[in-house]
Amino acid sequence: QGPGRGLGAHKGRAVPLSSLATTEPPPPRHMAGMDELDRVLGGGLVPGSAVLVGGDPGIGKSTLLLQTIAKMAQSRKVLYVSGEESAQQVALRAQRLELPTEGVNLLAEIRMEAIQAALKQHQPEVVVIDSIQTMYSDQITSAPGSVSQVRECAAQFTRMAKQMGIAMIFVGHVTKDGAIAGPRVLEHMVDTVLYFEGERGHQFRILRAVKNRFGPSDEIGVFEMTGTGLAEVANPSALFLSERERPSPGSVVFAGIEGTRPLLVEIQALVAPSPPGSARRSVVGWDGGRLAMILAVLEARCGIPFGGLDVYLNVAGGLRISEPAADLAVAAALLSAREDAALPPETVVFGEISLSGALRPVSQTENRLKEARKLGFSRAIAPARSAESPEGDDGLRGFADLAAFVGETFGAG
Repeated sequence: QGPGRGLGAHKGRAVPLSSLATTEPPPPRHMAGMDELDRVLGGGLVPGSAVLVGGDPGIGKSTLLLQTIAKMAQSRKVLYVSGEESAQQVALRAQRLELPTEGVNLLAEIRMEAIQAALKQHQPEVVVIDSIQTMYSDQITSAPGSVSQVRECAAQFTRMAKQMGIAMIFVGHVTKDGAIAGPRVLEHMVDTVLYFEGERGHQFRILRAVKNRFGPSDEIGVFEMTGTGLAEVANPSALFLSERERPSPGSVVFAGIEGTRPLLVEIQALVAPSPPGSARRSVVGWDGGRLAMILAVLEARCGIPFGGLDVYLNVAGGLRISEPAADLAVAAALLSAREDAALPPETVVFGEISLSGALRPVSQTENRLKEARKLGFSRAIAPARSAESPEGDDGLRGFADLAAFVGETFGAG
């Protein structure tokens, strides 16, 4: 910088600092009217926040949000912006779902500037944009759905939500691998990212929070698809186990934790002889790499080979499990199927398996056991250090390593 040249009016100014010790009141909430959705959001919608809901086509995203908007319209000023259907189509769907339509304002528009004008004119409290990939701005020449259009429209709508105090919900399409289509920056712009999951052949739907600035992430809400839309499932453990009849080989009940919610789910395994050199490994609802690890540990540490055998693993009900605590339940299901020996019907299993064959303790043991007792299960198999935490529970059996569990339960290893 040469002599005589300064920053002038743009020179640095003292910026006031704030203390982290100051206590801020919790943000106000708009209750969505659906307990499962409010649970996932952390207690309701926060004014001035942006929520992104992603999911496969036809999974029920628009149905869920239309039901939510219809309920919130009883006490809030709401607007449903549809970029994929006409206002008549949305109205027909609301009639088919038997929803109260009083107070629900519809706008069939994909031009961002027109939607912004409508927001300024009507001043809604809650807005649904269905979907963000269909929106476009006159300021950008690329086609709707392109990276630049999606980024710009999301940024403008999010900024407007903050300025006007609107709780804004975006619907996002997903790619073949399940990620939200468009730039990854879209998930960084918003405050909350929810994924709506479920298998087409199952009636259950899982709403999962993967990011939440106003509540816990990894929280889930469970819904059931019915003829009149999505019904909330207050006790998902009972529902996931409702079709479980008498115990059979390869069937094990896993006591898991999804977010803050304990959840019991059935893990099913089938082991069958395969033609030489073409053993199959098929997994639904769990990680295939994790299954390969469990099979390797069973062979290396317990001396139980699975070579020459087809292995099929399924999480019943269409739920997808990512918790490492399911390792021991998966191993128990595989051994039960291989040995054709069913575990006692009143037993739940949980625990993480290390590569050494040791069983690692898992968190929230007491919550898992409470949920199991509530549904009539009186016995539990867990890692030894997890078994030490609850006091006075005679039905909890702890094992230090996988070989000890195999030897005592199946007489092998």
